[in-house]
Amino acid sequence: MSSGSESEYARYWIEWFLETKGNEYFCEVDEDYILDRFNLTGLSAEVPHYYLEALDMITDNLDEEGLDEKVREQIEKSARHLFGLIHARFVITSRGLMKMLDKYKRAEFGRCPRVLCNLQPLLPVGLSDIPMTKTVKLYCPRCEDIYNPKSSRHSAIDGAYFGTSFPHMLFQVHANYLPTKTTERYIPRIFGFKIHEIANQHRWQDQAREQFEAKRKLLQQSEEDEQQQAEEGKNR
Repeated sequence: MSSGSESEYARYWIEWFLETKGNEYFCEVDEDYILDRFNLTGLSAEVPHYYLEALDMITDNLDEEGLDEKVREQIEKSARHLFGLIHARFVITSRGLMKMLDKYKRAEFGRCPRVLCNLQPLLPVGLSDIPMTKTVKLYCPRCEDIYNPKSSRHSAIDGAYFGTSFPHMLFQVHANYLPTKTTERYIPRIFGFKIHEIANQHRWQDQAREQFEAKRKLLQQSEEDEQQQAEEGKNR
């Protein structure tokens, strides 16, 4: 098979995967990156079933003739998982960061739902690098908080397919795209007064009331003591 046809076939499965609804967060992984076995070191342990077949499917070199349908489904499942793990490694390379940066600039991952972030574009992030542990979240570099994806198709994606380091690595390399941190905060008010000011006023009133009550009890006790002493003096 010629290198040209290999390239054509290698792109086919990946393009099909990327065009599948729910996979919009993923970027295209370069064929050369996948074919370099060094980049896949250790992944066979993460994909214990049909690893080689899954890799062949991703690069469109799998001979599917005569394959049992159930076996093919298992290979397909392993191929999706393997591609996700490869993707997590690829997106922190210079090429991967550039591809994800392009998607970020187009706000393909969505925008921050926080009003004071002014529609800041988001980036996908994993809360764990261990597969099948946590689903993907969306990181806002302005308020530095994370959010759940809006679509249920995206909320089921494994966070390990992006990793915990990706968005922070992107801004380390492309610091000029890091937005200014927002210092503006929403201040809750009641009838125009800040709630914490009202709370402080109530706290002061409570303290004053407690102090008054303590003084009243002390004065009352003092009067009772004097009265008792006076009665004892009469009885002598």
